[in-house]
Amino acid sequence: MATRTITERHEYILNKISKKGKLNIDDLAREMKVSGVTIRKDLKLLEEKNLLFRTKRGASISNPYAGDRPLNEKEFINIDEKKKIAKAAIDLIKNADSIMIGSGTTAFALATVLHPSKKITVITPALKVGLELSNRNNVEVLQLGGVIRPNSSSVAGGYALQVLETISCELLFLGVDGIEPDYGATISNLTEATLNRRMIETAQTLILLADSSKFNRRGVAKICSMEQVDYIITDDKIPTHLINQFEDKGVKIIIS
Repeated sequence: MATRTITERHEYILNKISKKGKLNIDDLAREMKVSGVTIRKDLKLLEEKNLLFRTKRGASISNPYAGDRPLNEKEFINIDEKKKIAKAAIDLIKNADSIMIGSGTTAFALATVLHPSKKITVITPALKVGLELSNRNNVEVLQLGGVIRPNSSSVAGGYALQVLETISCELLFLGVDGIEPDYGATISNLTEATLNRRMIETAQTLILLADSSKFNRRGVAKICSMEQVDYIITDDKIPTHLINQFEDKGVKIIIS
């Protein structure tokens, strides 16, 4: 096979990434019979043209790194998907006596549709969740205290951690900024990550709420591995191969 020109390599890379969504440097080097150094240079040039995003071991068609965007910006992204995810989550709550709801717009969507037929306790660090549920029938709210983060309208810090040391709950619903089968779940703020990890330790069952745009993305702070996750509730745009990867790790996928 004749050596591909740089133009041919770039066409091959762009065609493949449009089909698969992400690429691995070693695979590309083997397929095109060039060095990894050459592939890295190709990916750098294509990223400079805003045609892909480079990652640690390859490239992605979408930005794999999640930023800490303000809550009032996030709440307008994938609204319909978040509502469907929230409604699907209700089925897991029916027999629970106590649940915990984290911060974020998908978690807040759960609070908006929560109308339990029996009394439950809801523990939350999120002010919007607490306010939404404060006068709801059959809901007793335990609002965690601490320093309020403007971006998420959620508390963090030592006060909340101290309370979590003295309580337990059945279900924890967490929104995340990124999920990868091999790496785990991540968020985009280090301060909230500490609180989320403690919340995970407190709960018997961990449910991640994430629309399909969150997969194969990564925030700055890891909060758990997939082995700690019991359920992921997402929308029907999640690729089948990802469902298989998560299920291989013992995670149950619920499509909303």
